[in-house]
Formats: sequence, structure tokens, C-alpha cells
Amino acid sequence: MNLDELYIGLISGTSMDAIDCALVSFAEDQPRLIASRIHPLDEDLRTGILALCDGKAVPASEVGRLDARMGSAFAGATCALLEEQGIPAGRIRAIGSHGQTVWHEPDGDPSFSMQLGDPNRIAEATGICTVADFRRRDMAAGGQGAPLAPLLHRACFMPDTGRRGIVNIGGIANLTVLSADEPCMAFDTGPGNLLLDYWTAKHRGEPFDRGGSWAAGGKCSQSLLESMLGDAYFRAPPPKSTGRELFNAAWLERHFVAATLTPADVQASLAELTAATIAEAARRFGPLDDLHVCGGGSHNAFLLERLSANLPGCAIATTRALGMDPDMVEAVCFAWLAKQALESNYLETGCFTGAGHPVVLGGIFPGGKGG
Repeated sequence: MNLDELYIGLISGTSMDAIDCALVSFAEDQPRLIASRIHPLDEDLRTGILALCDGKAVPASEVGRLDARMGSAFAGATCALLEEQGIPAGRIRAIGSHGQTVWHEPDGDPSFSMQLGDPNRIAEATGICTVADFRRRDMAAGGQGAPLAPLLHRACFMPDTGRRGIVNIGGIANLTVLSADEPCMAFDTGPGNLLLDYWTAKHRGEPFDRGGSWAAGGKCSQSLLESMLGDAYFRAPPPKSTGRELFNAAWLERHFVAATLTPADVQASLAELTAATIAEAARRFGPLDDLHVCGGGSHNAFLLERLSANLPGCAIATTRALGMDPDMVEAVCFAWLAKQALESNYLETGCFTGAGHPVVLGGIFPGGKGG
């Protein structure tokens, strides 16, 4: 295997449960996942990051410390994966690090998106060339800066005929519609696991609703669901992207319209919100022949059941059926994006983000030691 064939992709998503780390080969036409690691985040670091995401007043000095600590955490995840696999750092061409999004304001004046995880520290600690800061060039070109995973979906999952959906259900859900005969498109549909995880932690002291079993035991409240579905975001046309800045605990609390709901009923309603908004987004652009799920939501059997109920006639599966581990699709994407950046490939993001022209995504931070 040649030096320029191995890359690492890193991401800590909206759920902030861990760092996803993927070792990827590009020896063939399509990226191939060689190994992966789900690297835990220090709870104190996670708490500090969540404070930023919740819009709390945080001193600039604390933002700087969190940026440095996240960079060290990403470097630690990389080193741990390489040690597990017995692969020296010198065999890795580059790391693609998405970082940890703490604020995303695509409709601001000016628009911006902020990710923490200092790539200088990643490059210095690992000795590996690191590519990071993938979103801001797209925004400078008039795009939303998100979603970016559809670039990989288009490259790897395009159907020969018909219309295929790829939905990543992380903290936020994003849908990609692929067609060999029509323009592709993608956008964030709204909450994925974010509110489900929040409600589970609040009422059960657990990080997530394993398999959706708690939600399955509740009853969806139509009044709560209709109130939540009334949010203007769901009616807004693409391109659009969102995050914790909008969909958070305060947003959920504003929509309680029935005091008699049990916590399980709220959980069932939140699962239906995720499924219904994904399904409505898919229907907006015509019927899908199949829908493949990736991200943490791919493990939620109840959520997949509700997706199937909301999309009759559409075959539902995970991206494993397409040859890619559903837990690692986004991490593979940032390994792929790192390769595109090193090759100076201009990527057409407009149909996903609204950017005005193709751009090279990512800044390059060389590895190794200076002479």
C-alpha cells in the first residue's frame, strides 16, 4: 500500500458523544474503510463545549483553551487508532479533521460557522499533514457551509437508475437526494438525535435511548408534534442548514402544550418529529426508490420503523447495504475531503449549500518537523 493511499478522517458531530476516527484507503476508485475507532470525549471538555453551543457567555480565554484541548483530543484519537492498527504515522498522507462545531449561523450578516479543534496541534502531535476548516470557504462563496457529507454521497452512492436518498441522522439530520437523471440536492431536515438524547439524559440519566425502546413505549402527542412542526425552519426552502443554535432544550420547552404528557410520550413525539421531517423533506422532491440511513440514528430501530411508516413504498436500509459502515460515513467523508484539498480539486457544492461557484474546501497544515 503506497504512502499516498492512506488518510484519516475525524469528526465530532452535533451529538458530541465521541470522536469518530476512520482510516481510509484510496488505492481503488472508491474510498475503503480499513479501520475505525470511536474515541471517547472527556466529560469536562464536553461540558465546556456544550456551554458554547448553548450560547452561554464564555470568556475568550476559555474559547481558546477549548480549541486547544479539542485539537489535542483529535490528535489523541488519531494516535490511538494508529497504535491499535500498528501503523506508523509516516504511512498516513493526511488527516481530514472536521473539528467540533460550536456555532453555525449561515443566515447571519455576515454568515459564519465556528469549529474548534486546533489543526496546528493535530499536525504537531501526530506529525501528519492535517486538513481542516472545511466550511468557511464555502460560506465565503455564498454557501451555507453545510451539509458537506453529500459530496461523498454523490461520489460513492449514486444509483444507476431511479432516485435514492441518503439520510445522516446525527444530532441534526441531513438528507441527500441522488439521481443519475436529475440534479442532486441536500439540506438539513431538522433535529435528528439531538432532542431525543437530551430528553433521555434528563429523564433517564442515560446518554441515548438504546434502540428507541423508550420511545416505542410512549404514545406520540399530536398536539406536541403539530406545535413543533409549526417551526418556520421546516417550511423554509433549501439550501438550509441548522444546529443546536435553533434546536435545543429551550426550543423544546416552548412547544409543550399539554401538561399531562408522560416523559415517554414526549420521547415518542420527538422520534416522530425526526421521522416525519425527514419523510416530508424526501416527499418534497418526489418519491424515493430507496433510503439509506447512516449516523447514530441508524441504530434506532423504532426510528427506522417510523421512517418506514412515513415513507410507504420506499425501501429503508442502512448504508451498510451500499458497502459503508453507517457509523463512519461522515468520518470517511472528511478523509475524502482532505484528499480533494491536497489535489486542489474544486468541488461543486452549490446544489447542496448554495455556493455561487466551485471551491477548494479546507486549509492545509503540513506535518513533520521543520529543518
